[in-house]
Amino acid sequence: MFSLSHIAELKGLPLMRKIKLLFFALLFAFASGAHAQSPADAAAIKQTALDYIEGWYEGNAERMERALHPELAKRIVRTNKDGMSSLNQMSAMTLVQGTKAGYGKKIPKEKQQKDVTILDVFENAASVKVVASDWVDYLQMAKWNGRWVIVNVLWELKPKEK
Repeated sequence: MFSLSHIAELKGLPLMRKIKLLFFALLFAFASGAHAQSPADAAAIKQTALDYIEGWYEGNAERMERALHPELAKRIVRTNKDGMSSLNQMSAMTLVQGTKAGYGKKIPKEKQQKDVTILDVFENAASVKVVASDWVDYLQMAKWNGRWVIVNVLWELKPKEK
């Protein structure tokens, strides 16, 4: 990063050149911060992730549905014993129905892990990692009609404990 201390080190440069460099350094600093997430967006992104994972554990289909874009795709790559991979997919409706059926409620409360990490936010897109009891979800979110929703999920099962 270019700073004011760097300008002092630019001996031999004309004053106008130093001022121009300072101007561009400040412009770059402001431009790079223009796309940073706001505290409100960060809170909304985290809440969406919690609605998703806590909704699953609670069997609360309303929370789950609120977190999802209607065209969500949740995918996992499965590899068989011969090394052949297949892509399994769930839709938003499948996930909401599974939540409503209470599949997540079968996980004991003491095992209900729900660690949420916002990995990146740019404009209206976000990547979020959710570490759950038996799996890890990588969520792609979009700000859609003014609220953050999950558009894609790529997930992986945790290795079984031996």
